[in-house]
Amino acid sequence: MKSNETTSNSSTSVEEFDASFLVKFRTRLKDPYFWADWMVVFAFLLVVIIFGAIAPTKFLTMYNLNNILIASAIPAILVIGQTFVVATAGIDLSVSSVMTFGAVTFGLAFTNGWSVLFACLFGTIAGALCGIVNGVIISKWKINDFIVTLGMLSIASGFALVLSHGSPRQVINESLSKLAIGAVGELPYLMIIALVLATIAHFALFNTRFGTHVFATGGNEDSARSMGISTVRIKIAVYTISGVLAGFAATLAVSRIGSAEPAANTALLLNSVAAVVLGGVSLFGGRGTIFGPIMATILLQSLSNGLTVVGVASYYQYISIGSVVIISAMLVRTSK
Repeated sequence: MKSNETTSNSSTSVEEFDASFLVKFRTRLKDPYFWADWMVVFAFLLVVIIFGAIAPTKFLTMYNLNNILIASAIPAILVIGQTFVVATAGIDLSVSSVMTFGAVTFGLAFTNGWSVLFACLFGTIAGALCGIVNGVIISKWKINDFIVTLGMLSIASGFALVLSHGSPRQVINESLSKLAIGAVGELPYLMIIALVLATIAHFALFNTRFGTHVFATGGNEDSARSMGISTVRIKIAVYTISGVLAGFAATLAVSRIGSAEPAANTALLLNSVAAVVLGGVSLFGGRGTIFGPIMATILLQSLSNGLTVVGVASYYQYISIGSVVIISAMLVRTSK
């Protein structure tokens, strides 16, 4: 008799657990933040499945996957800086041009006899100066971030063309070449650098007072100011971080192509915004993550690579990435 009661109680407990699990699971699926957080993972798996099925001997090779990681590294570094800015409810439209300006500065320093280390430092400082100017004008003069960074996009591009006279500067260096093609096992050096920076950024955002102030500023600037947070300093800091990372990424870009190109790659700007939104960072500020946008960067590169592998013309890739930006923004809007 007791055995029957025990069995009955066990069955009831299992049924209650199953019912509770289903309720929680359904509630979770209805939560828009769940899809904002995990959308990039589902999309990445979908891309891998589709292109893996269409062209398994081309897309799923270790050589191709390595190329995807290498191509993702520089955009990932730009995305880290963009994440800090967007977390404060801002946006930096100048990242690609600032990186180009940093690359030209690097090229000028290197071709004039400076070492790679000092050339990298000059490029990074050039990026930092652009970020500081953005942050000061936006925070102190209360000018719209879209207008300011759009203006900086043009200014940085112009300076890059003026300093280089519109011609690329060839940079030949063995250390840079090793940096561009080297790897630890199957993980490229460039991606290792990006992941190290991402880890540092994650710690800064989620384990320091500075990160708390960044999210507070983005969540409600007036409330943050009333709590004693210097929102002006926070905004200057995040735009400076974005500029520093863009300037540093310039060195990696030079290492990849072997020259300092004065023409800005506008696709990097589009990808940085798309990756931030797709990675779960709210465009309204106050909410974000670091590794989500990194994953989204790899997703976008995988999408671009997959389309190339199956023979889709490059201009269709802009359509697909632009569509991703709009759809992601719509999903973020519904989760607000």
